[in-house]
Amino acid sequence: MNNIEQTLSIIKPDAVERNLVEDIKNIFIKNKFKIKDTKKIHITKEEASEFYKVHQSKPFYSDLCAYLSSGPIVVMILEGENAVLANRRLMGATNPKDAKDNTIRKLYGISIDKNSVHGSDSIDNAKKEIKFFFKN
Repeated sequence: MNNIEQTLSIIKPDAVERNLVEDIKNIFIKNKFKIKDTKKIHITKEEASEFYKVHQSKPFYSDLCAYLSSGPIVVMILEGENAVLANRRLMGATNPKDAKDNTIRKLYGISIDKNSVHGSDSIDNAKKEIKFFFKN
């Protein structure tokens, strides 16, 4: 039985700056994701703080918000079978050094902070995160 879901993916400033947007989108397409919507935006630190609110008690929160708002990002709605889990597998571990070969973070991540992509970690968060960037 097919379990088609939607998840949010963000191509972070480090990857946008290095012109990796099309390469990363092609990885999603090759892995049977449909890109339902996409846009390039530059969010403010306040918007980043709101987006990452779930992490506000963590020591890296301020740096994370500063980083996400440091340059243009590309936000996408990905759709596919078990999209949330499938995208997390495809992204790889948060720290590129720990990520498996051929995952996006292993291929393109620079550091634990500049790891090129964000993906929703649950169905509930996917819905919230999609709504955050795609209001209608």
